[in-house]
Amino acid sequence: MADAYDDLLDRYERVSSLEDGSQVLYWDQQVMMPEGGTPARSQQLSALSAVIHERLTADELGRLLDEAEEEALDDDQQAVVREIRREHERAVEVPEELVEEHSRLQSQAQDDWREARANDDFSAFEPTLERLLDLRVEKAEHIDPSRDPYEVMFEDGEPYLGLDTVERIFDELKDGLVPLIEDIRASDDVPAAFDGTYDTDTQMALSEDALDLLGYDWDRGRLDTSTHPFTSGTQFDSRVTTRFDEEDLLGAIGSTIHEFGHATYQLGLRQDAYGSPLGMSRSHGVHESQSRFWENHVGRTKEFWELFLPTVKEHFPEASDVTPDEAYRAANRVKHDNLIRVEADEVTYHMHIILRSEIEHEFVSGDLEVSEIPSAWNDKMEEYLGVRPDSDANGALQDIHWTGGFARFQNYTVGSVLAAQLWATIEDEFDDARRLIREGNFEPFHDWFQQNLHRHGQRYTTDELIREATGEPLTADYFLDYVREKFGDIYGL
Repeated sequence: MADAYDDLLDRYERVSSLEDGSQVLYWDQQVMMPEGGTPARSQQLSALSAVIHERLTADELGRLLDEAEEEALDDDQQAVVREIRREHERAVEVPEELVEEHSRLQSQAQDDWREARANDDFSAFEPTLERLLDLRVEKAEHIDPSRDPYEVMFEDGEPYLGLDTVERIFDELKDGLVPLIEDIRASDDVPAAFDGTYDTDTQMALSEDALDLLGYDWDRGRLDTSTHPFTSGTQFDSRVTTRFDEEDLLGAIGSTIHEFGHATYQLGLRQDAYGSPLGMSRSHGVHESQSRFWENHVGRTKEFWELFLPTVKEHFPEASDVTPDEAYRAANRVKHDNLIRVEADEVTYHMHIILRSEIEHEFVSGDLEVSEIPSAWNDKMEEYLGVRPDSDANGALQDIHWTGGFARFQNYTVGSVLAAQLWATIEDEFDDARRLIREGNFEPFHDWFQQNLHRHGQRYTTDELIREATGEPLTADYFLDYVREKFGDIYGL
């Protein structure tokens, strides 16, 4: 292996290690840090971001990139150089002081959002959100002043799947889902099941059992609670969080399985490539495909509830009368009055994503003032979903994501669409994928993902990886066919 490439990889691995250390500080802030720790944590994260930026933009790194490209590199090495160059070239355009200021504000914004949400007061969050917008637009304009800042922001999380591709998928989903939602509304409702209250400590034990069943590696992970569930870590340490509501047992089960999907992707990355792009997940959209696969195509199947319901009853004897079919239908119930994205079913979920994406694009473009966001949110919620939030906490303040960046919500829908495409591929390749779920034999799924997706890291671009795993480009067809069949059966359409 050539000298310049070795030196390049060594330098980049140091950058990667610093970024992973920053993730641990973020996890601690969300899970363990005392409430008064934010001022110091903001300064710590800001200092780390400056060091990372300095190393990523160093002239020496640029020189090594140029020299490495002149060497005889194999396909893996060429992919590594491609990914490092992309990061380097985008980072070089952004002033270090802007990076520090953004990191500091982003950390403080987490607390500002939590306080505003707890007080149901969007106006209290407006100054922070407006300042975040200014900094992010400034950053995007530094990277590429000739393009729409929103498009540049989208490429932070999904560098190779164009925003135009996602918007085309959104149009297809609108055309396909809106009529389906109307038909479901006009049909008989599905019984809720699991009515009552469920102790949160017992829910934690049940969530741990769900992770055990699916194959979570506790030697490299842990389960905690946070205001908004998330996953953080590497192939050596991938931690998940969930949250509990005494009146919503299914919510905790779903969010735990969702985060398990993220964690199993991280834990499935190559350990021998840690610190290299070959040991990193491909993109936000691909990551989301893993969480949505496990949450929906496993955790919301009839076969899963045949398997898991006895465990639920062990923890909660008050659910002893619930049948597997009732549990399955309840887990897929379309709640006509639901306001919350993370509690949405697979059909209405994407209208939540579309309305958020439209609002933030208008905000970034300057066509929507920050003070107008709650009313715009409520109007679109009523237009797309037939419900109107009664509070900011149930409306524009329900998600933490704007504290972390804009143009990211799209990847939830990208992930769901890709998950359905992956499920169709698995069903074609396996003799009986549903039987494996019924038997609790999830190892074949883990092996398939390891072979076809996880082990590649960032070797392929997003569209190349999707073709590699499924044999065709990203398409909404499989998702639309899947929801029409599934919910048509549940609601007798």
